[in-house]
Amino acid sequence: MAGQQFQYDDSGNTFFYFLTSFVGLIVIPATYYLWPRDQNAEQIRLKNIRKVYGRCMWYRLRLLKPQPNIIPTVKKIVLLAGWALFLFLAYKVSKTDREYQEYNPYEVLNLDPGATVAEIKKQYRLLSLKYHPDKGGDEVMFMRIAKAYAALTDEESRKNWEEFGNPDGPQATSFGIALPAWIVDQKNSILVLLVYGLAFMVILPVVVGSWWYRSIRYSGDQILIRTTQIYTYFVYKTRNMDMKRLIMVLAGASEFDPQYNKDATSRPTDNILIPQLIREIGSINLKKNEPPLTCPYSLKARVLLLSHLARMKIPETLEEDQQFMLKKCPALLQEMVNVICQLIIMARSREEREFRAPTLASLENCMKLSQMAVQGLQQFKSPLLQLPHIEEDNLRRVSNHKKYKIKTIQDLVSLKESDRRSLLHFLEDDKYEEVMAVLGSFPYVTMDIKSQVLDDEDSNNITVGSLVTVLVKLTRQTMAEVFEKEQSICAAEEQPAEDGQSDASKIKARGGWQQKSKGPKKMPKSKKKKPLKKKPPAVPVPQAKQQKQKQANGVVGSEASIKEEEDDISDKGSDSEEEETNRDSQSEKDDGSDRESDREQDEKQNKDDEAEWQELQQSIQRKERALLETKSKITHPVYSLYFPEEKQEWWWLYIADRKEQTLISMPYHVCTLKDTEEVELKFPAPGKPGNYQYTVFLRSDSYMGLDQIKPLKLEVHEAKPVPENHPQWDAAIEGDEDQEDSEGFEDSFEEEEEEEEGDD
Repeated sequence: MAGQQFQYDDSGNTFFYFLTSFVGLIVIPATYYLWPRDQNAEQIRLKNIRKVYGRCMWYRLRLLKPQPNIIPTVKKIVLLAGWALFLFLAYKVSKTDREYQEYNPYEVLNLDPGATVAEIKKQYRLLSLKYHPDKGGDEVMFMRIAKAYAALTDEESRKNWEEFGNPDGPQATSFGIALPAWIVDQKNSILVLLVYGLAFMVILPVVVGSWWYRSIRYSGDQILIRTTQIYTYFVYKTRNMDMKRLIMVLAGASEFDPQYNKDATSRPTDNILIPQLIREIGSINLKKNEPPLTCPYSLKARVLLLSHLARMKIPETLEEDQQFMLKKCPALLQEMVNVICQLIIMARSREEREFRAPTLASLENCMKLSQMAVQGLQQFKSPLLQLPHIEEDNLRRVSNHKKYKIKTIQDLVSLKESDRRSLLHFLEDDKYEEVMAVLGSFPYVTMDIKSQVLDDEDSNNITVGSLVTVLVKLTRQTMAEVFEKEQSICAAEEQPAEDGQSDASKIKARGGWQQKSKGPKKMPKSKKKKPLKKKPPAVPVPQAKQQKQKQANGVVGSEASIKEEEDDISDKGSDSEEEETNRDSQSEKDDGSDRESDREQDEKQNKDDEAEWQELQQSIQRKERALLETKSKITHPVYSLYFPEEKQEWWWLYIADRKEQTLISMPYHVCTLKDTEEVELKFPAPGKPGNYQYTVFLRSDSYMGLDQIKPLKLEVHEAKPVPENHPQWDAAIEGDEDQEDSEGFEDSFEEEEEEEEGDD
């Protein structure tokens, strides 16, 4: 067998393998991510929601925004060219595979396997005449024919072909390098080294360094680290932040500073327009010297935010800057909520009195400010201003009505259809229908709360120091569904229950939201019969005892009297036997009833255990599902008249003690509530036993006046004492004793064997 030799593929055919793989790794993901989406689907979606969201700023901006017609075409051309290159390279690779197929002389001579020698010679003559070089044939093809003829007729060549796959015998092992031939050429070595040095020593470090420099400046939520540091400093400095202070700190984010964010702009006209807006607003504190809150960029952001909350008209040159600033507000306020929660956790973990935690009011003000920024309303404005066609001038007609006192969205929903129409009589029919459509799209969320202690034998018993888990099930509906329920209830009440129903009873029928649940009428008090007291049955005195008493009294009778007494005793004895049999049967019945009650208790206990086991399995499955599933954060678009970007409905869910003004569980940001959502809130139980009254809050980050509040009562018991003797420990001890006994028995058995051997 010939030694191994390494022959590099100078033709560079194997380079197509590398190039095909490289192009495929680029083209396939690029097509998935960069192929232009269907614009018709987005247009259809916008058309479907136009009736409800047509007046929103983000909706109008999306319609006015020019559609990029050239960019999608260019993307399609580039991607199609990449696919064409990929298919061409795949074709070249398939051709290369054919060149390296196993050598078969029958295919070269166009013969079937197993042809005779005569057929081989005849075919060789025909092909030789056709491809002989002297007669103008192909020399390479003629050499292949001669080689195939020798492989089938010569014994040594045929043996080599059968053993090594080649008539010439074993060949050297060749390895092809996946590079084109001109790269391995010695003439181009300097150029190749320059290209490699430029790519791996200059371009790659610069790209990785710039990416790393940009990434370390941002947190996981794409917020600048400098902004988080600013918020942490001022939140720690100001423990209880009111709304004015909160707006000032929010505007100090580095996202609004052109030095740290290239998207932020500073215009020369700001020196003229910003002071004008300050004079119009008139409530900005400029005396304190607190950088960066007093820097020009922070002052500009604060003025633009205040003008947005007041719904002021600003110059066109500042509208773009205001839209940029408003788009950043929800994410920045979420970061501020995170900062406040982290400081609260740090304050609880430390025992230092100097470290003061932020108050619950500061946290709730952040959440309220998010609602205000999305809806463009000030803090104490009416939530009804979120609806279209309701302005400050006609709001007085609604809120100051003599008959109906409408302060919130829920008050407006609770009215009958006729009452709502009469209350909003100043609106035309088409405007009223639009108001009802918008009001019907508002969310209506209900909460179902259940508190328990997981990983415990008695999950419903909350003890001191245990980890309490509050399972909150959120169900989202729309106000339109509430309208449908109202109409169905009204229709059901308007139908007469009987044919002879009076008109007065029809007039008394009220709407579903208006009708209050009344309790059943009190029945007249009837004389209650006192239960009869049953007399206890007379207990018979044993006859032997009576006889002893007579003997003790010295009573002596004749034989006849003795016989009579014996007969009486026998008769009474038979009666006593009957009573004893009755007692035995009664005791057996009592035992049977006790057994049945024990069985019922056991069945009930088994059912409770099965229910607890199912709840535990459901909680485990829910956690596994939450870890594996990645839910979309696209829930429902928010109706906002003055917000420049489409916002999704998100919520904050947390537990607080309103009496002590403390936060019990950290806020959970619910971003996936489409229809239903289950959230687990965990917190340690109080350190002392007793009854505690908490409150579960569900706050929207987009709507004002739609927050939900529900009480939560906890009864905390004493912790169970640690058992001194546990059944498992007893079993372990018994197992050890058995093992010791067995070992002692084996030792004694061995000793007896040794003694017997000694005797022998």
